[in-house]
Amino acid sequence: MAGKFELKKSANGQFYFNLKSSNGQIILASEMYKAKASALNGIESIRKNCKDQSCYVRKQSTNGKPYFVLRARNHQVIGKSQMYNSPKAMENGIASVGTNAPKAVIAEK
Repeated sequence: MAGKFELKKSANGQFYFNLKSSNGQIILASEMYKAKASALNGIESIRKNCKDQSCYVRKQSTNGKPYFVLRARNHQVIGKSQMYNSPKAMENGIASVGTNAPKAVIAEK
């Protein structure tokens, strides 16, 4: 089973999505979008940029946990990962985005 984008509408009427791996784990979460069309554009941007390693910014939280953000080529953040327990686990998360995003279906919730 391939990964999927779950597109949702929040209580305040904005849209967001999560990229889930084939095991159902969230590997990338989007920003909030005012319009559904903007969220769909965000998904397409992830598909376009997920194979480009220069679009990933590796970071560390205040408690020392590694995570990453995926940026479009214009440097706008299009997704953020979970917190990981190790840099290796974070790199596996990046690889999972690159594997899952290009062919992931969109499921509206």
